[in-house]
Amino acid sequence: MTKTTTLKPPTAAPVDKKRQEQWAELRSVFPIYLALAKRLKLAVPLSADKRNLPENPSSELFAEVETWLDSLDQQVLVHQLRQLLQMTTLNASEIGLRALIQRHLRKPSKTNTDRDKIDFLLVQYFALCAPAKIYHKQIELEDVALVMKPVLGEIDTAPLDWCEPLENIIAALSAFRSLRDMLKTNFIAQGRKVKEAAGGMFYDPSALIAFIRFNFMLRRTLIELMHADLIAIRTGLDQLESEGVRMVDCHHFGLSASESISKIQLLAQEWKQPFQPEYTERTVNETFEKLLNMRASIEAALENLRPKSISSPELSRITEALKPAPTAKPVAQKPTPGAVKAKPASKKPEPEPEPEPEPPKEAEKEAPIDFDACLEQIWEQLIATPPTRGRSMTTVKMGKARILMSSWEVSAFVSEDGPAAEDLRRAVVARAIVSSAIEAAKESGKPAGMTGALSVARSEISRLQDRVDAAKRAKDTEAAVNLGISTKRLLTTLEEAEKL
Repeated sequence: MTKTTTLKPPTAAPVDKKRQEQWAELRSVFPIYLALAKRLKLAVPLSADKRNLPENPSSELFAEVETWLDSLDQQVLVHQLRQLLQMTTLNASEIGLRALIQRHLRKPSKTNTDRDKIDFLLVQYFALCAPAKIYHKQIELEDVALVMKPVLGEIDTAPLDWCEPLENIIAALSAFRSLRDMLKTNFIAQGRKVKEAAGGMFYDPSALIAFIRFNFMLRRTLIELMHADLIAIRTGLDQLESEGVRMVDCHHFGLSASESISKIQLLAQEWKQPFQPEYTERTVNETFEKLLNMRASIEAALENLRPKSISSPELSRITEALKPAPTAKPVAQKPTPGAVKAKPASKKPEPEPEPEPEPPKEAEKEAPIDFDACLEQIWEQLIATPPTRGRSMTTVKMGKARILMSSWEVSAFVSEDGPAAEDLRRAVVARAIVSSAIEAAKESGKPAGMTGALSVARSEISRLQDRVDAAKRAKDTEAAVNLGISTKRLLTTLEEAEKL
């Protein structure tokens, strides 16, 4: 009789599969941890040749990477993680963010630091993956659940009773007109109190989407209100300058009682990016307070003009211009810096002088180009309508012109800083200025305004070519390639303008 032997499948296969999934997650989050270690000047145990992790690791490498990442989790604080992700392109990796969130959610025992990291990472993921249209609507729990499905799975969107304080705060946000309105409240502290009181209930998926919605809408409102205050400041500075005011009392702002308009204008530019390098709750609140004190100083200076040179109707117009919009609107509807210009004060009737010959109409149209205002207009559009995830090109408008921006150019405006980002911003602005002049010339049939635009473009091209060469010498391949492409686009636009 023949004996039959039944072969059993190896029992180690499920373990190997689980190990491979864990390794895939470690590989996804490794670039973030490596960047954190470099930024915080922490030791990296892996030599440079080991940092490009293979698909199939040895047991030693697996254990080495896992141990190192666990140790970093204990050292890195939430504000350090926030700073890294909001100031670099690492935030643009959906896979990396998802893996980082799931890594923290799977921890069997979570500290308050783990909770705060999860809280931050979830809203970062939502901001990255939400469709652009969601930035301009009242966001509902169902909207959040749909975006977060790849991370949290199917979620019950029925409101939780203990999350009702978050809903009350969200309902109040639409009434704010200035950062001052927001800072008078303790909404941030109230939200934190609800989170801390939740205990383990915080990790319920239904609770998580409530906190994501609250955090995102609070952040969105802060940016919108900051932007409204910036518009008021820049409009007020333009008005003061047009009235011949050269100095402003800024002692409430932490400066002297006699600061030049030009210096204040320069300081106002520091708020172009909503997130500064030293990003903590304390520093952000201090930054907002400085912004509000700056606005108060400008408004006080405008008020002092009333008995001297501004007529009552004119003052009403200025005051109206300084009022921020009640809600965020497309950039095209917002007042741009320099939009409000006061007329000289009325004087006693004098004999009319002999009429002087009018300057040529072409000369009237050749207005000086405000480079910073153009940069601000582009930045406004990108903040108001963030690019859709996965899109390689983004369109902004300048006058009648539509300017296509690459992903690295968008990042230079909204998430990056440094010399290369500044060069990319300038390249885009110069291209926008020339494109706008081209469209204006086509519409009018006259090359009015073209001379200044061409001058800006030629100057920027010369500077950018030097910057590309410098990046090549520094072996910064990414910066050299990106700058080279942006410079070539500007050169092509310039050549088109020169043909008109």
